[in-house]
Amino acid sequence: MRAILTVIGKDKVGIIAGVSQKLSELEINIVDVTQTIMQEYFTMMMMLEMEKQTDFDYTRQELTKIGDKLGVKISVQNEEIFEAMHKL
Repeated sequence: MRAILTVIGKDKVGIIAGVSQKLSELEINIVDVTQTIMQEYFTMMMMLEMEKQTDFDYTRQELTKIGDKLGVKISVQNEEIFEAMHKL
């Protein structure tokens, strides 16, 4: 299953490392990534590949915890839901 992860917050050292490390611990593969800094705000979007049996609620909780620790907002959605929400 694929998922879309977004990260938004004030830029600081360690955001990419912290998020990537947590994904590695959860055995989630990063398929694609884009990030930019807009003024002092960091934004990142990742496409993730997850095992079908991945507990999505647990994954979301763990990413929220690391986001709180890093001082950023992390959101993750199933790719199919993300696509449906953003179709014109």
